[in-house]
Amino acid sequence: MRRLVAEFRSFDRASRVLMVNQFSINIGFYMLMPYLAGYLSGSIGLAAWAVGLVLGVRNFSQQGLFLVGGTLADRLGYKPLIVAGCLLRVAGFGLLAVVQSLPAILVASAATGFAGALFNPAVRAYLAADAGPRRVEAFAVFNVFYQAGILLGPLVGLALTTLDFRITCLVAAGVFTALTITQIWALPAARVDDVHQPNRVLHDWRTVATNRPFVLFAVAMVGSYVLLFQIYLALPLQAAVITGAASSTALVTSIFVISSLVAIAGQMRITAWFSKLWGPQRSLVIGMSVMAVGFAPLAIVPGTSPLGVTAAVVALLLSAGLLAVGTAAVFPFEMDTVVALSGGRLVATHYGFYQTVVGIGILLGNLGTGAVFGSLQAAQMGSVIWVMLIAIGVGCATALHRLERSGHLRAAKVEPGHADSIAAGHT
Repeated sequence: MRRLVAEFRSFDRASRVLMVNQFSINIGFYMLMPYLAGYLSGSIGLAAWAVGLVLGVRNFSQQGLFLVGGTLADRLGYKPLIVAGCLLRVAGFGLLAVVQSLPAILVASAATGFAGALFNPAVRAYLAADAGPRRVEAFAVFNVFYQAGILLGPLVGLALTTLDFRITCLVAAGVFTALTITQIWALPAARVDDVHQPNRVLHDWRTVATNRPFVLFAVAMVGSYVLLFQIYLALPLQAAVITGAASSTALVTSIFVISSLVAIAGQMRITAWFSKLWGPQRSLVIGMSVMAVGFAPLAIVPGTSPLGVTAAVVALLLSAGLLAVGTAAVFPFEMDTVVALSGGRLVATHYGFYQTVVGIGILLGNLGTGAVFGSLQAAQMGSVIWVMLIAIGVGCATALHRLERSGHLRAAKVEPGHADSIAAGHT
């Protein structure tokens, strides 16, 4: 903990504000979202298809519009987009507290999703620019705050939701109101790079899309997000297989607690160790390999027989821990590589494009995993799904290794004067 505090204090005010803001953003978001489906189907009485529509609209309005948010951040400045995103979350969560009709709920859901599309690329681009050569260390500390918010948010939300979900919505809106005010007051402004003109949006998108090393990297990293998001899909489904759907809550909670605690307690050590042993590019390959190996315990013990419930639970929790270690190893170097491959140009747009690509991968990966999980379990072939996920991870690690060997992960050449203009843009 002292190491984390020391690292946190070593960054300037803008980076520290962004880290604390992300902690608060995740508390406000995760105190509400895990319980939204239950509220919509229970208290509001929406049909299952309508609940799916609401959640789908929220996800699409975020994942599908990351590129728009990144483009706006590069043109209007990082701070205005961060503030606008938080303000939009205030409106969205506040609306959820008072409306009950499906059209109004869809509007509120879309607002909360688009808010994420506005501030996510801007936060990452701002942090990268402000941290400069210490990007890897900055994103490591950032991930600790990120995971801490994910851990604490659902606990706060659970306590509030036992009273009334609408109270949870209002408290979440209050968190984002405080964030909006804090960022207006405490977050230094980032100057917009004046080389980008409003009528050149398509040109900028074409610049990003034709950045071949960056696009290859984004595609190669899709597999890592497919694996990461199994903590929300395949691992909870496996918990239900082990203990039964009615008794799986405690085991699912343990999965999330382990994942968050690994990042909170181990992120700084993992990042320092990987940096020292392998450097940024090779660390991506090794970290991705750890994520793939993370599913091996479940491939070996795919159910409760013949080794029993205890062995199946241990395998599940061990997989969650290994997946968390691999994710912690990959994340800081991944974020740093996006900036490096952008060459310091259109950084937020690159982040937006990157998050859109991996968002499509998450959607397809979850659809595929969900489609085959039940049928494989019914056919007593539960280990096959975990072998498939291991294969995805190995394929991703192999692709990253080839990009690293061919030099495609090396930093792009920065245009003269551009990096200086970014660095000087924070006051």
